[in-house]
Formats: sequence, structure tokens, C-alpha cells
Amino acid sequence: MVESKGGISLQMQMLIGFLVGLFGGLFVYATQTNAEWVQIVTTYVTGPIGQVFLRLLFMLVIPLLFAALVVGIAEMGDIRSLKRVGLKTLMYTVLLSSIAVILALAVANLFQPGAGIDQAQAQALLEQGRGNAGSIISAQEERPQGVAAVLAIIPTNVVTAASANDILAVMFFALFFGIGLLLVNTPTSNRLQESIEGIFQVTMKLVSIVIRLAPIAIACFMFNLAAIFGWNLLATLAIYVGVVLLALGLQMFVVYPIAVAVIAGKSPLGFFRDIREAMVVAFSTASSNATLPTSLKVADENLKLPGPVARFVLTIGATANQNGTAIFEGVTVLFLAQFFGVHLDLWQQITVLLMCILAGIGTAGVPAGSLPVVAIILGMVGVPPEGIGLVLGVDRLLDMCRTTLNVTGDLAIATMVSRGEENIVAAPVPESPPEPFITPKENH
Repeated sequence: MVESKGGISLQMQMLIGFLVGLFGGLFVYATQTNAEWVQIVTTYVTGPIGQVFLRLLFMLVIPLLFAALVVGIAEMGDIRSLKRVGLKTLMYTVLLSSIAVILALAVANLFQPGAGIDQAQAQALLEQGRGNAGSIISAQEERPQGVAAVLAIIPTNVVTAASANDILAVMFFALFFGIGLLLVNTPTSNRLQESIEGIFQVTMKLVSIVIRLAPIAIACFMFNLAAIFGWNLLATLAIYVGVVLLALGLQMFVVYPIAVAVIAGKSPLGFFRDIREAMVVAFSTASSNATLPTSLKVADENLKLPGPVARFVLTIGATANQNGTAIFEGVTVLFLAQFFGVHLDLWQQITVLLMCILAGIGTAGVPAGSLPVVAIILGMVGVPPEGIGLVLGVDRLLDMCRTTLNVTGDLAIATMVSRGEENIVAAPVPESPPEPFITPKENH
């Protein structure tokens, strides 16, 4: 938990900012409707403050995602000695992440949590922020379609792709580069990996500094939204939270039990009983990395998994297997698209699906680490990134729930991968597991 000098957590500051902006905007909506000064404040004060916050995040998102993906893959170790375990881990991670995002998109399309908003007002808010969204949105109409869009994922020039904010192409290059770095084990390549780790750590630190502006930005976002949409906003947010929790529950209590029973050959009830300690820690801390020592302990003492397998899968899974994060991002993107009346065709929804799966690897381990990813996905599919301010204030409960799902998914995959690997010699679990290179995070 990141705290200020006065001891108030960042999450509490964000909640306070959310409430101040919300009730301030509702008061203005009820008493000062159509007042000229409201337009002046939202245009020249609260709007620009929120845009500064967003633009700082956009500035850092390319180096952050590139470094996170490259380092995440390179940290997997020697692919030749861990080939079987690594491939099984990758296969199960992609499988469960894909199911999670498909669930999220299906539930969001079924319940339409962002529908029902007066589109005249929504379009007015969209037009107000369109000019400030930067180059992320400007090239949407020129994006290739169909087969050309699939081929465009492979960049011919990664520098051009980065300058055009083509995140899928940048992430593909990062994945490819990370695999190459994993296969080459020389002093020079090791120094290169250390340099990329340095880029990741510096960028992550900068993001953590920018995130400290989130309470002010949230207050500005919520004031603008509440002053325009009024009380309809509260009902819309309640439906959104319900849809996210429904998708998380389906993954937790339907998908995971089936996977553990069929692939791992273990009783789902026994599995949940054995890991309840890690689930409680994950829910209370809202941090996958902070829960990692407890997960390793549970895997060793309760699940009786082979030590090398558990440590490999759980350490990688703390950053590379985030089903809860994928669900949150998928529902949030569709919710905001519906909120602003932006229709997403089949290809755009497939793009959202792929981005959410890849974001499970690239999401930064900092408070509100999924925020840059959500914002960039919104820009890619033509939804105003300013809309992320709408959901941040209700994110604490969702963060606790999706972190619990992330940790449960890590332990489920470790259990699945361990089947048939019992002969691997388990080294003693260290009393204090080495800290991951990512700092404990409060949002995923």
C-alpha cells in the first residue's frame, strides 16, 4: 500500500477524489444546469488537469510495455532445460487467459452495462475531449482491416510502429525480442538484459510518480462526468461493477474448478481448501507480488507441488498470468464503448481480446498498473481514453477481487503443470523467497 506522508493510502486518496468529484458534479448538475461558468471550468480547468495525467501515462506506455514484456520472457530462464515446463505453463496461461477474456466480452455484450446513456450528452463529452487525446486516436479511421490488420501486427519498422502508437505491433516485437534474448546466453546479451531491466525499473518508477496524481485527476474526471450526466451515472456504475464481479465469479467458480479437475486430476474443493490462505492474503493486500511468498508456502506445504515447478510457475505467473486483470480490462473497454456510443465491430472486439491477453504479461507492477493498458486499448478502438476516470473510483473492491482471481489462477496453473512432473527434484524452499524485480502492486 502506497501511503502519503500523512499515512493516507493512495487507494483512499483515489476514493476521496472520486467522491469529491462525484458529489461536486452532482451538486452542479442539480443547481447550476447549463450555467456558463460550468462550461468554463470543465473546459479550461478540470479538463486540462485530467489531460495532463493521461498524457504523462501515454508518454511512458511504450517503453513500459516493451521492457516489461522483454524482461518477463527473459526471466523464464534456460528454455532448453525448462522447455517442457515452460511450454505447459505458456499453454495453460494462454488457455485460461483466453477463456477469461471471452467470458468478459460475452458478459459485457449480454448485459450492456454502459447502455442507456443519453447519447447527445455522451457525444458532447466525447467531442470535448477528442482534441486532447493525442495521436492515439487520430489514426483510427486509417487502420487496416481484415487480413491486412492481421499482417500489420508484424511491424516492418518497430520505430515507426512505436511513433504511431501501434501497440500490438510493438508488443509483437517485444515478444519476439524477448524470445531471442532468452535463447542467447552470452555476457553481452546478459548486459543487454540488465539494461532493459533498468529501463523497466526507471519507467515503472516514473509511472508510480505519475499515479500519485490520480486522486486529483479522478476528481476532475468525475466532476466533468457527473456535472453532465447527473444521477444516471450512479446506476450505470453499479451495473458495471456487477458485470465485472459476475465475470470474475464465472472464471473463479466454473472455469478453474473444471480445469483443476480435468487437467490436474485434483478435487476442486480440496484445491480451494488448500489455497485459502493465499486467497485471503491476496484479497486483503490486493497485490499478486506481495502474495507470492504465501503462494510458494501454500504450494509446498499444502498442495505438495514439486519445488522447482512451483517456483517457476508462480514467479512467472505473478506477472504473466493475470486472468482477473484481463477480465477487468475487457469489461471496462466494452463498458466505456457502450457509454460513449462507440460501436465495436467483430475485428475491434478481437483486437480487445488479444490486447487483454497480452496485457497479462505487459501490465506494470505498480498501483493502477492496468490504467495505461486500458487507456491505450480505448484509444486503439476509438473510445475516448478520458473515460477511464469514470471507473477508477470504484476500483478498490474490483482490484481486491481480481487479485484474488489472479493468485488463484497462478496456483491452478502450477497444479496443472505439476501433474506428471513429480520426478523433478525439489530443492528446499528458501525461508525468504527472492523478491521479484517488480515492486508489489495494488492494482493490476
